[in-house]
Amino acid sequence: MTETDMGGERLLYGCMGLGGSWDTTPHSAADVAAAEAAVEAALDSGITTFDHADIYRHGKAEAVFGEILARAPELRERIVLQTKCGIRLADGDRPGMYDLRGQTVIRRVEESLGRLRTDFVDILLLHRPDPLADPDELAGALMSLHDQGLVRSFGVSNMSAAQISLLQSRLDLPLVANQLEMSLHRRDWLEAGVLVNTPEAASIGFPLGTVEHARANNIRLQAWGALAQGRFSGNQATPTEQATARLVAALAEAKGTTPETILLWWLQRHPAAIAPVVGSARPERIRACRDAAQGEPRLSHEEWYELWVTARGAALP
Repeated sequence: MTETDMGGERLLYGCMGLGGSWDTTPHSAADVAAAEAAVEAALDSGITTFDHADIYRHGKAEAVFGEILARAPELRERIVLQTKCGIRLADGDRPGMYDLRGQTVIRRVEESLGRLRTDFVDILLLHRPDPLADPDELAGALMSLHDQGLVRSFGVSNMSAAQISLLQSRLDLPLVANQLEMSLHRRDWLEAGVLVNTPEAASIGFPLGTVEHARANNIRLQAWGALAQGRFSGNQATPTEQATARLVAALAEAKGTTPETILLWWLQRHPAAIAPVVGSARPERIRACRDAAQGEPRLSHEEWYELWVTARGAALP
Protein backbone atom coordinates (compact mmCIF):
# COMPACT_ATOMS: atom_id res chain seq x y z
CA MET A 1 0.00 0.00 0.00
CA THR A 2 1.60 3.23 -1.11
CA GLU A 3 -1.13 5.65 0.00
CA THR A 4 -0.07 7.52 3.13
CA ASP A 5 -3.22 9.64 3.46
CA MET A 6 -4.82 8.49 6.71
CA GLY A 7 -8.17 9.99 5.77
CA GLY A 8 -9.85 6.65 5.08
CA GLU A 9 -8.45 4.69 8.02
CA ARG A 10 -10.91 4.61 10.91
CA LEU A 11 -8.70 2.62 13.30
CA LEU A 12 -5.02 1.85 13.74
CA TYR A 13 -3.56 -1.21 15.38
CA GLY A 14 -0.99 -0.30 18.02
CA CYS A 15 1.83 -2.86 18.17
CA MET A 16 3.22 -1.94 21.59
CA GLY A 17 1.95 -5.21 23.07
CA LEU A 18 3.81 -7.42 20.59
CA GLY A 19 7.24 -8.97 21.07
CA GLY A 20 7.18 -10.44 24.57
CA SER A 21 8.72 -8.87 27.66
CA TRP A 22 9.86 -5.28 28.21
CA ASP A 23 13.55 -6.12 28.37
CA THR A 24 16.41 -6.97 26.05
CA THR A 25 16.02 -10.75 26.13
CA PRO A 26 15.46 -12.12 22.62
CA HIS A 27 11.92 -12.69 21.44
CA SER A 28 10.71 -16.26 21.02
CA ALA A 29 8.81 -18.25 18.42
CA ALA A 30 5.80 -18.01 20.73
CA ASP A 31 6.08 -14.21 20.65
CA VAL A 32 6.01 -14.27 16.84
CA ALA A 33 2.99 -16.59 16.85
CA ALA A 34 1.15 -14.28 19.26
CA ALA A 35 1.98 -11.30 17.05
CA GLU A 36 0.71 -13.15 13.97
CA ALA A 37 -2.59 -13.87 15.73
CA ALA A 38 -2.98 -10.20 16.67
CA VAL A 39 -2.12 -8.97 13.18
CA GLU A 40 -4.54 -11.45 11.64
CA ALA A 41 -7.31 -10.27 13.97
CA ALA A 42 -6.61 -6.65 13.00
CA LEU A 43 -6.68 -7.42 9.28
CA ASP A 44 -9.86 -9.49 9.67
CA SER A 45 -11.44 -6.48 11.40
CA GLY A 46 -10.56 -4.14 8.55
CA ILE A 47 -7.54 -2.46 10.16
CA THR A 48 -4.63 -1.93 7.77
CA THR A 49 -2.51 0.73 9.52
CA PHE A 50 0.01 -0.61 12.04
CA ASP A 51 1.59 1.71 14.59
CA HIS A 52 5.06 0.98 16.01
CA ALA A 53 7.83 2.73 17.91
CA ASP A 54 11.50 1.88 18.12
CA ILE A 55 11.30 1.51 21.91
CA TYR A 56 8.33 -0.87 22.07
CA ARG A 57 9.55 -3.97 23.93
CA HIS A 58 13.10 -2.66 23.38
CA GLY A 59 12.70 -3.07 19.62
CA LYS A 60 11.14 -6.52 19.77
CA ALA A 61 7.70 -5.30 18.63
CA GLU A 62 9.24 -4.17 15.35
CA ALA A 63 11.34 -7.33 15.13
CA VAL A 64 8.44 -9.78 15.42
CA PHE A 65 6.45 -7.71 12.94
CA GLY A 66 9.43 -7.88 10.59
CA GLU A 67 9.35 -11.66 10.83
CA ILE A 68 5.68 -11.60 9.86
CA LEU A 69 6.47 -9.47 6.82
CA ALA A 70 9.35 -11.77 5.87
CA ARG A 71 7.00 -14.76 5.91
CA ALA A 72 4.28 -12.92 3.96
CA PRO A 73 6.01 -10.20 1.88
CA GLU A 74 2.81 -9.51 -0.08
CA LEU A 75 1.34 -8.06 3.13
CA ARG A 76 3.56 -4.97 2.87
CA GLU A 77 1.58 -3.69 -0.13
CA ARG A 78 -1.69 -4.03 1.80
CA ILE A 79 -0.78 -2.02 4.88
CA VAL A 80 0.32 1.40 6.06
CA LEU A 81 3.33 1.06 8.34
CA GLN A 82 4.00 3.75 10.90
CA THR A 83 6.74 3.98 13.51
CA LYS A 84 8.10 6.51 15.97
CA CYS A 85 11.44 7.62 17.32
CA GLY A 86 12.70 10.21 19.78
CA ILE A 87 12.65 8.41 23.14
CA ARG A 88 15.75 6.76 24.58
CA LEU A 89 15.06 4.32 27.38
CA ALA A 90 17.14 4.37 30.55
CA ASP A 91 20.32 2.32 30.21
CA GLY A 92 22.52 1.60 33.19
CA ASP A 93 23.45 4.89 34.84
CA ARG A 94 22.05 6.93 31.94
CA PRO A 95 18.50 8.17 32.59
CA GLY A 96 15.75 7.93 30.06
CA MET A 97 15.59 10.99 27.83
CA TYR A 98 14.26 12.43 24.59
CA ASP A 99 16.60 12.74 21.62
CA LEU A 100 15.62 14.40 18.35
CA ARG A 101 19.10 15.29 17.18
CA GLY A 102 19.23 14.93 13.42
CA GLN A 103 21.75 12.12 13.18
CA THR A 104 20.06 10.24 16.01
CA VAL A 105 16.73 10.35 14.17
CA ILE A 106 18.33 9.08 10.97
CA ARG A 107 20.11 6.25 12.79
CA ARG A 108 16.99 5.21 14.70
CA VAL A 109 14.93 5.08 11.52
CA GLU A 110 17.57 2.96 9.78
CA GLU A 111 17.53 0.58 12.76
CA SER A 112 13.72 0.38 12.67
CA LEU A 113 13.76 -0.42 8.95
CA GLY A 114 16.17 -3.26 9.64
CA ARG A 115 13.98 -4.73 12.36
CA LEU A 116 10.81 -4.30 10.29
CA ARG A 117 12.50 -5.78 7.23
CA THR A 118 11.13 -3.13 4.92
CA ASP A 119 12.70 -0.54 2.63
CA PHE A 120 10.54 2.32 3.91
CA VAL A 121 7.90 3.34 6.41
CA ASP A 122 4.84 5.22 5.28
CA ILE A 123 4.75 7.54 8.29
CA LEU A 124 7.35 8.49 10.90
CA LEU A 125 6.14 10.16 14.10
CA LEU A 126 8.40 12.06 16.47
CA HIS A 127 7.48 10.32 19.70
CA ARG A 128 7.95 13.11 22.27
CA PRO A 129 9.16 16.72 22.05
CA ASP A 130 12.87 17.16 22.80
CA PRO A 131 13.45 20.59 24.39
CA LEU A 132 17.04 20.56 23.08
CA ALA A 133 16.10 19.81 19.47
CA ASP A 134 17.17 22.33 16.84
CA PRO A 135 14.18 22.62 14.46
CA ASP A 136 16.35 23.40 11.44
CA GLU A 137 18.62 20.41 12.08
CA LEU A 138 15.63 18.15 12.74
CA ALA A 139 13.81 19.28 9.60
CA GLY A 140 16.97 18.65 7.59
CA ALA A 141 17.18 15.09 8.91
CA LEU A 142 13.55 14.43 8.07
CA MET A 143 13.96 15.77 4.54
CA SER A 144 17.03 13.57 4.10
CA LEU A 145 15.02 10.50 5.11
CA HIS A 146 12.29 11.50 2.68
CA ASP A 147 14.67 12.23 -0.19
CA GLN A 148 16.28 8.79 0.28
CA GLY A 149 12.85 7.16 0.06
CA LEU A 150 13.09 5.80 3.61
CA VAL A 151 10.07 7.71 4.96
CA ARG A 152 7.11 8.95 2.94
CA SER A 153 5.30 11.18 5.44
CA PHE A 154 5.92 12.68 8.86
CA GLY A 155 3.93 13.47 11.94
CA VAL A 156 4.35 13.98 15.67
CA SER A 157 3.14 12.51 18.92
CA ASN A 158 2.29 14.21 22.22
CA MET A 159 2.94 17.69 20.85
CA SER A 160 1.09 21.00 21.14
CA ALA A 161 -0.03 23.27 18.33
CA ALA A 162 2.85 25.66 19.04
CA GLN A 163 5.46 22.89 18.88
CA ILE A 164 3.98 21.58 15.64
CA SER A 165 3.90 25.06 14.12
CA LEU A 166 7.57 25.64 14.90
CA LEU A 167 8.65 22.41 13.23
CA GLN A 168 6.31 22.93 10.30
CA SER A 169 7.82 26.38 9.68
CA ARG A 170 11.14 24.66 8.91
CA LEU A 171 9.81 21.62 7.06
CA ASP A 172 8.90 21.56 3.37
CA LEU A 173 6.52 18.61 3.77
CA PRO A 174 3.21 18.82 5.67
CA LEU A 175 3.00 17.09 9.02
CA VAL A 176 0.12 14.64 8.64
CA ALA A 177 -0.60 13.31 12.15
CA ASN A 178 -0.45 14.05 15.85
CA GLN A 179 -0.89 11.10 18.21
CA LEU A 180 -2.25 12.04 21.63
CA GLU A 181 -3.76 10.18 24.56
CA MET A 182 -7.51 10.60 24.02
CA SER A 183 -10.38 8.53 25.39
CA LEU A 184 -13.63 8.75 27.31
CA HIS A 185 -11.41 8.63 30.42
CA ARG A 186 -8.63 10.98 29.24
CA ARG A 187 -10.77 13.96 28.20
CA ASP A 188 -8.56 17.01 28.84
CA TRP A 189 -8.24 17.55 25.06
CA LEU A 190 -12.02 18.04 25.05
CA GLU A 191 -12.50 19.71 28.42
CA ALA A 192 -9.94 22.41 27.62
CA GLY A 193 -12.23 23.81 24.94
CA VAL A 194 -15.37 24.07 27.07
CA LEU A 195 -13.93 25.17 30.42
CA VAL A 196 -12.64 28.49 29.08
CA ASN A 197 -13.75 31.31 31.40
CA THR A 198 -14.62 28.93 34.23
CA PRO A 199 -12.79 28.29 37.53
CA GLU A 200 -12.17 24.69 36.44
CA ALA A 201 -9.98 25.86 33.55
CA ALA A 202 -6.99 26.19 35.86
CA SER A 203 -6.99 22.44 36.45
CA ILE A 204 -6.67 21.55 32.76
CA GLY A 205 -3.11 21.31 31.49
CA PHE A 206 -3.88 20.38 27.89
CA PRO A 207 -2.63 23.12 25.50
CA LEU A 208 -5.70 24.93 24.25
CA GLY A 209 -5.95 25.11 20.47
CA THR A 210 -4.10 21.88 19.66
CA VAL A 211 -7.22 20.08 18.42
CA GLU A 212 -8.36 23.12 16.45
CA HIS A 213 -4.88 23.53 14.93
CA ALA A 214 -5.01 19.94 13.72
CA ARG A 215 -8.42 20.47 12.12
CA ALA A 216 -7.36 23.72 10.45
CA ASN A 217 -4.18 22.19 9.01
CA ASN A 218 -5.44 18.73 7.97
CA ILE A 219 -3.38 16.99 10.66
CA ARG A 220 -4.98 13.66 11.54
CA LEU A 221 -5.46 13.15 15.25
CA GLN A 222 -4.59 9.61 16.37
CA ALA A 223 -5.80 8.58 19.82
CA TRP A 224 -3.57 6.31 21.88
CA GLY A 225 -5.11 4.76 25.00
CA ALA A 226 -8.44 4.91 23.18
CA LEU A 227 -10.03 2.02 25.12
CA ALA A 228 -9.19 3.72 28.44
CA GLN A 229 -7.23 0.73 29.73
CA GLY A 230 -10.46 -1.24 30.14
CA ARG A 231 -12.03 1.15 32.66
CA PHE A 232 -15.40 1.11 30.92
CA SER A 233 -15.30 -2.34 29.35
CA GLY A 234 -13.57 -4.35 32.09
CA ASN A 235 -12.86 -3.51 35.74
CA GLN A 236 -14.05 -0.23 37.25
CA ALA A 237 -12.40 1.45 40.22
CA THR A 238 -14.86 4.25 41.07
CA PRO A 239 -18.64 4.82 41.16
CA THR A 240 -18.31 7.17 38.18
CA GLU A 241 -16.48 4.51 36.16
CA GLN A 242 -19.16 1.97 37.14
CA ALA A 243 -21.96 4.27 35.99
CA THR A 244 -20.14 4.94 32.74
CA ALA A 245 -19.54 1.25 32.14
CA ARG A 246 -23.26 0.54 32.65
CA LEU A 247 -24.15 3.20 30.09
CA VAL A 248 -21.56 1.89 27.62
CA ALA A 249 -22.92 -1.65 28.02
CA ALA A 250 -26.51 -0.50 27.57
CA LEU A 251 -25.68 1.40 24.38
CA ALA A 252 -23.75 -1.56 23.05
CA GLU A 253 -26.68 -3.90 23.64
CA ALA A 254 -29.17 -1.46 22.09
CA LYS A 255 -27.03 -1.05 18.99
CA GLY A 256 -26.01 -4.68 18.62
CA THR A 257 -22.31 -4.05 19.07
CA THR A 258 -19.60 -4.25 21.74
CA PRO A 259 -18.61 -1.92 24.59
CA GLU A 260 -15.22 -1.47 22.89
CA THR A 261 -16.94 -0.19 19.77
CA ILE A 262 -19.03 2.31 21.75
CA LEU A 263 -15.84 3.74 23.29
CA LEU A 264 -14.22 4.06 19.86
CA TRP A 265 -17.36 5.52 18.31
CA TRP A 266 -17.32 8.22 20.97
CA LEU A 267 -13.94 9.38 19.72
CA GLN A 268 -14.78 8.90 16.04
CA ARG A 269 -18.00 10.92 16.40
CA HIS A 270 -15.96 14.08 17.08
CA PRO A 271 -15.66 16.22 13.93
CA ALA A 272 -11.86 16.17 14.12
CA ALA A 273 -12.08 12.70 12.52
CA ILE A 274 -10.05 11.10 15.31
CA ALA A 275 -8.47 7.75 14.43
CA PRO A 276 -8.25 5.60 17.59
CA VAL A 277 -5.30 3.28 18.15
CA VAL A 278 -6.33 -0.18 19.38
CA GLY A 279 -3.46 -1.52 21.44
CA SER A 280 -4.65 -4.83 22.84
CA ALA A 281 -2.65 -7.93 21.96
CA ARG A 282 -5.69 -10.15 22.54
CA PRO A 283 -7.31 -11.22 19.23
CA GLU A 284 -10.79 -11.36 20.75
CA ARG A 285 -10.56 -7.79 21.97
CA ILE A 286 -9.20 -6.60 18.64
CA ARG A 287 -12.14 -8.25 16.86
CA ALA A 288 -14.50 -6.57 19.33
CA CYS A 289 -13.52 -3.31 17.62
CA ARG A 290 -14.60 -4.48 14.15
CA ASP A 291 -17.71 -2.27 13.91
CA ALA A 292 -15.62 0.83 14.63
CA ALA A 293 -13.22 -0.11 11.84
CA GLN A 294 -15.86 -0.79 9.22
CA GLY A 295 -18.68 1.72 9.63
CA GLU A 296 -19.74 5.19 10.70
CA PRO A 297 -20.19 5.77 14.44
CA ARG A 298 -23.85 5.20 15.32
CA LEU A 299 -24.10 7.59 18.25
CA SER A 300 -26.59 10.43 18.31
CA HIS A 301 -25.74 13.93 19.48
CA GLU A 302 -27.57 13.21 22.74
CA GLU A 303 -25.91 9.82 23.30
CA TRP A 304 -22.46 11.32 22.74
CA TYR A 305 -23.11 13.99 25.36
CA GLU A 306 -24.63 11.48 27.79
CA LEU A 307 -21.43 9.46 27.65
CA TRP A 308 -19.32 12.56 28.19
CA VAL A 309 -21.33 13.91 31.12
CA THR A 310 -21.54 10.49 32.79
CA ALA A 311 -17.78 9.93 32.46
CA ARG A 312 -16.94 13.37 33.87
CA GLY A 313 -19.27 12.76 36.82
CA ALA A 314 -20.63 16.29 36.77
CA ALA A 315 -22.84 18.49 34.64
CA LEU A 316 -21.26 20.70 32.01
CA PRO A 317 -20.63 24.33 33.03
